[in-house]
Amino acid sequence: MNQYPKTQQLLVNLVHQHIVPGISYCLFDGEQTIRKVMGEAAWLPEEEPLRSGMQYDLASLTKVVGTVPVIQQLMQRRLVSLDDPVTRFLPEFTDSRPTVRNLLTHTSGLHGYIPHRNQLGPQELKRAFITTQRVDDSFNRQIRYADVNFLLLGWIIEQVTGESVAHAIRELVTQPLGMADTSYHPSAVNAVPTEKQAVRGVIRGQSHDPKGYILGDDCGCAGLFSTLADLETFGRSLIERQMNGQLSASLIDMLFTDQTLIPGHHSRSLGWKLLHSPVDGHILISHTGFTGTWIILDRQQDTGMVVLTNRVHPSAKNQAFLDARDHIFATYLRENQQKRL
Repeated sequence: MNQYPKTQQLLVNLVHQHIVPGISYCLFDGEQTIRKVMGEAAWLPEEEPLRSGMQYDLASLTKVVGTVPVIQQLMQRRLVSLDDPVTRFLPEFTDSRPTVRNLLTHTSGLHGYIPHRNQLGPQELKRAFITTQRVDDSFNRQIRYADVNFLLLGWIIEQVTGESVAHAIRELVTQPLGMADTSYHPSAVNAVPTEKQAVRGVIRGQSHDPKGYILGDDCGCAGLFSTLADLETFGRSLIERQMNGQLSASLIDMLFTDQTLIPGHHSRSLGWKLLHSPVDGHILISHTGFTGTWIILDRQQDTGMVVLTNRVHPSAKNQAFLDARDHIFATYLRENQQKRL
């Protein structure tokens, strides 16, 4: 498939310009697929070639690959609804106003500083997030992306299923879809390293996110590792086969429409950010991960882009990556639509 030449050149440039050590990407269009793996898995402690099939720390892609599909399946079983208050499941939560919908759309207004957060144990951290967050005047008025929303969704999943978030994702998402290399517990030797930190050293095979590192299997906002092949499987199953028949058409539709209660049109569905085609304005969905990962899916055109890098290796201070990513997004959207004209 000789398509997306400008997008592909920009992706390759991330490696050629030493913005990232290496890259694994997939561009699919109907039955056709472009896949490329190039560069290094690591620069430190020594250079290591990037191999096909290595597992990346997905960071916040955990939210849409794992937590959202589980919540939607619980909605389908009528165990959870969008208008359920958080307090229905977590009675120690301090405000009765935020709902499951608010958490999924990042309109909860939740914020709060937790002193010495990264030094707390898992139970202390969980209690702090549930009991010390406050709702400000942005509630149902502003989209403000925050991990706390998906931490709470993860603990709601645990209350409903009686299992950890990691277990629920495995049982309801990765195993049914055949995503054998997607897990909270990757093989360290097969995991792409992330940042070099003073306390943890070069992080490899453990969640880069400090909350995910502390909470382990009980974290709904980060913690999953996956491969390029598994994420292509996920993306195709979502837009082509309704998660292999696990979700109703109406639940899939919700992912492609604004689900906030804010007047007007806004950019959040259930977990996903909404993008608009520059040609005809139809909706695509996207999400990024702090470690250097992203996914864009276009149900109308049956196309998708999955990109996996470790942009935080060896340091998270990498503005060049963020600038390049914005350019790649815009270029992909243009090329994705121009080929239809």
